[in-house]
Amino acid sequence: MLILGIAGGTGCGKTTVVNQIVEELRNEEVEVISQDSYYKDTSHLSYDERVEINFDHPSSIDFKLLMDHLSTLRKGEPINQPVYSFVEHNRTGESIKTIPRKVVIVEGILIFTNPELREMFDI
Repeated sequence: MLILGIAGGTGCGKTTVVNQIVEELRNEEVEVISQDSYYKDTSHLSYDERVEINFDHPSSIDFKLLMDHLSTLRKGEPINQPVYSFVEHNRTGESIKTIPRKVVIVEGILIFTNPELREMFDI
């Protein structure tokens, strides 16, 4: 499995690059994981408190869960990827079953801010 990290600021073209890579590979060979799915669970906070969180700061990301999930995929096992709601500013409680693929692309604005996560990327 090849794990590819794609980072950059909001609106810089991350999704365009990811889509071009996906187009070049067969769908059954590639999986895309968005950093946005790994915003920390904030269900213990009120809505008013959640809207005050700086979601553009590394402390808003559950890097441990993201790294655990990448390790699990690398072992050939599926994961249940969290689903995040930008309306509620919280995880929905639902998940998406994600299976290992030949290429896993992780995209997001903050993925390279965590040294341990950076070490997990092959490219």
